[in-house]
Amino acid sequence: MSVRTFETGATRDTDADKPDYEGYLSPLVIQRFGEYMTKHRIQSDGSVRASDNWQKGIPLDMYMKSAWRHFLDWWLGHRALKLTNGELEESLCALLFNVQGYLHEHLSWKRMQ
Repeated sequence: MSVRTFETGATRDTDADKPDYEGYLSPLVIQRFGEYMTKHRIQSDGSVRASDNWQKGIPLDMYMKSAWRHFLDWWLGHRALKLTNGELEESLCALLFNVQGYLHEHLSWKRMQ
């Protein structure tokens, strides 16, 4: 591994083999997803759940069933058969939530093995 030297004299290892999280993610998507998650913190009974409540554990089957419903909405929107732009964004955010939650459960289970 080589070392970078900055004009100030500071040095750091190169970042060539390190994940570029800032480059992999879209700030527009993260912002919209945050808005979606904030909206959905309010439950049907009016109570507000913690932002990380989902990390307590949701069964994989629930993520899968919900993901399919939102995928179908996305697909119908793509085919111009249904959905306004706002509804399309909601469906995509919901799908992102379900995929992320499923992966979180999988990775958490894997760490326990």
